[in-house]
Amino acid sequence: MDMASHPVPISGRAHGPAQRARWASLANDAAEANAFYAPDMLCAALDHLAQVPAVRLIESCNGSDLIGLLPVVVLPSHGRLPLPCAANWMHDHCFFGAPLIRKGQEMAAWRGLLAQLDAAEWAPGFLHLQGLDAAGANAAALEALCVEQRRGRREVHRYDRAMLRSELDAERYWETHVRAKKRKEIRRLQKRLADMGAVEQRMLTDRAELPHWCADFLALEASGWKGREGTALACRAGDAAFFRAACAAAFDAGRLHMLRIDLDGRAIAMLANFRHGSGAFSFKIAFDEELGRFSPGVLIELANLHAVQGDPAIEWMDSCAAADHPMIDSLWGERRTIVQYRIALHGRGLARLGRGLAFALANGAEALAARMKGQS
Repeated sequence: MDMASHPVPISGRAHGPAQRARWASLANDAAEANAFYAPDMLCAALDHLAQVPAVRLIESCNGSDLIGLLPVVVLPSHGRLPLPCAANWMHDHCFFGAPLIRKGQEMAAWRGLLAQLDAAEWAPGFLHLQGLDAAGANAAALEALCVEQRRGRREVHRYDRAMLRSELDAERYWETHVRAKKRKEIRRLQKRLADMGAVEQRMLTDRAELPHWCADFLALEASGWKGREGTALACRAGDAAFFRAACAAAFDAGRLHMLRIDLDGRAIAMLANFRHGSGAFSFKIAFDEELGRFSPGVLIELANLHAVQGDPAIEWMDSCAAADHPMIDSLWGERRTIVQYRIALHGRGLARLGRGLAFALANGAEALAARMKGQS
C-alpha cells in the first residue's frame, strides 16, 4: 500500500490537469458521493478558500491506483479544549466531510489514510472527522478498521437533517408529506404572486448564461439577512470567486443543478445544487426578503422538488441544512444522520504517547461535561 501526503501551498496550484483527472476518476467510482470533495468544488475551494493552516491532501494508493483522498488541516483546538488535532477540511461552505474512497476498497483506503496520519510528524493529537453519514460506507469501513486495529474511536456528536429520497413523483410526494392546509396556502400565494406580474421558473441549461446567473444569485443572497450579518458569499471576494469557479467547473462536468424564479424578468428566488453520482447536495438558497409574504423560499423548494423527482438520474438530495430547520423539515420527510468522530492516531515513541494522552483527555473532558450537565 503506497501513501502520499501533499501540502497545498496557499499560492500556486498543486492540482493541475493531471491531478484533477486522477481525482475525477476516483470521484466517479466513489463508494459514497461527496460533491464537496469532488474536483469541481474541491479545486475551487483550494484556489480561493484555503488559508493558514495549510490544507494537506492525504492520498491512499494501491500500487498506481488512487483509492482514497482526504483533505486535512491542523486545528489549534478541539471545541473548547486547547488540544491541537488533525481534522478533515470543512470550510464555511462545505457541508459534508466524507473522504472520496473507491468502491470496493473502503477498508484498504482507510488503512492507507490513517497510516499516513500515524506517520505524519505534523499531525498532533487525534483525527477529528466531521460531517459523515452515520449509515454511509465511510462510517462502516472506518468502524470496522478501528476494531481491527484496536484504534480508539469515539462518536462526538450526531444530528438529523432533511433529505429527499423517494420513488413518488413530485405531486404525490407533495400531497403525502405536506399538510393540506399548507398546500392550500402555497397555491394561494402562487396566485397572488402571479397577480403582481409575469412569473417564470427556469433551470440553467445555457453555459453562456452562467455568469449572469451567478451574479444574480450573489446579489440576491447579499440583499437579505446574510448580507446584513456579513455571511453572504458576496461579502468576501474569495467566497464569491469560489462560488463562480465551483459553478463553472460543475456545469462543465454536468454536475450543476441551478434553478430560479423570476418576477417580470427579475430573480426573486434562486437555488444551487451540486450533483455527484446518483445524488445531489442542496448548496445554497437565496430569495428576495421584501417579497417574504409570498414565501419565495418555499416556492423555489417546490420547483426544486419537481425538478429532482422528475429527473431519473437523481435518486436523492441532501438538504445540507441545519438540524430542525423549520422550512425544509416541513417539506421533506426523509432524514440523514450526520456524525462526528474522534479517532485515535498511533505513532512511535513520544508521539504515540502524546497522541494517546490527547485522545484520553478529550474523552475524559467530554464525559465530565456530560455528567455535570446531567446533574444541573
